[in-house]
Amino acid sequence: MNDPVEKQNADALPDSTAQKKEGDGTPKFGRLLIVLVSAVMLIGVLTYVMESIYE
Repeated sequence: MNDPVEKQNADALPDSTAQKKEGDGTPKFGRLLIVLVSAVMLIGVLTYVMESIYE
C-alpha cells in the first residue's frame, strides 16, 4: 500500500500531462507569419489601387 515506487509513478503522471497541456497552448508562428505577410501584401495592393484611382 505504501510502496514508494507507486507513489513516484503517481506523482510523475500529472507532470507528464501538464507538459502536454503546455504544448497545446503554444502559438503557431508559421500561421502567424503567413497572416502577417498576407496582411502587408493586402495593404500594398490597396495602396496601389487607391493611388491609381485617385491620381
